[in-house]
Amino acid sequence: MSSDTITPPATRRAGHPEELKVVPTRHYARWAAGAAVVVLVAQFAHGLVTNPVWEWGVFSDYVLSETIVQAVWVTLQLTAYATVLGFLLGTVLAFMRLSRSPVLSTVAWTYIWVFRSIPMIVQLVFWFNLSALYKELGLGIPFGPVFWSVDSNTLIGTIGAAVIGLTLHQAAYAAEIVRGGVIAVDQGQLEAAAALGIPRLRQIRRIVLPQAMRAILPTAGNEIIGLLKGTSVVYVMSIGELFYQAQVIYGRNGRVIPLLLVATAWYVVLTSLLSVAQYYVERRYARGADRTPAPTPLQRARRFVTSLTKESA
Repeated sequence: MSSDTITPPATRRAGHPEELKVVPTRHYARWAAGAAVVVLVAQFAHGLVTNPVWEWGVFSDYVLSETIVQAVWVTLQLTAYATVLGFLLGTVLAFMRLSRSPVLSTVAWTYIWVFRSIPMIVQLVFWFNLSALYKELGLGIPFGPVFWSVDSNTLIGTIGAAVIGLTLHQAAYAAEIVRGGVIAVDQGQLEAAAALGIPRLRQIRRIVLPQAMRAILPTAGNEIIGLLKGTSVVYVMSIGELFYQAQVIYGRNGRVIPLLLVATAWYVVLTSLLSVAQYYVERRYARGADRTPAPTPLQRARRFVTSLTKESA
């Protein structure tokens, strides 16, 4: 073998790639920002623990009290009714907007425009005072005799007025969410389904909506969470939901901060549960598009525990 085939380390030139030391990039600004955030979070947590104004004893007395728990149940009922009815009506409005009928399309567009323009609190107050406009509601021939009628206050109570207001408001936003999901579906699939002779209603039910759900769910989940918090607006109707009951209690005992903290804690818990449900529903509808979905947090935790068990064994 020739003597110049391999160069001894001592004879290598300075700065040769094999002699260079690799130094990772230092992100000083990132480190400083992270340290500042940690300090701020620590200060906030320290204030939560040490500041007597929070009155954690009062918080613990009321957070699971019967009055608050019943108010949470009313909040959940309002959210459930408005979500189901709002999205049912919104789906009808969405397909009306997509209809080739100018009458249906115009009516749906007008409805969405009107109810997105009027604030929710105004709509709720309007429905709460419906009896001032119509003393009685009835059934009969249009512009003709009425065969059956009932007092407005008897037919639509306070809860009914709240559900109607929340539903009609929610339907306007749900219609645009559903419409956006439907138009996101490739039209070629509908053309292929029509060529195979599949009825229009079955095309919508079996082809369009299952695929549109992937686009609908993220926005719909966010809208439902917003509706959960938006139910606090019905306090103007003196309905015993969560925020109204917190107001009533701190109006009696003067403990404003801890009672607001009680309401906040419940809203955080309910929102977190809805977020978890949204995550798993989205994961289910993504099965056809993602063949290898990322593991869930529970699956990751199980794998971590399993790996630790194997290492210890």
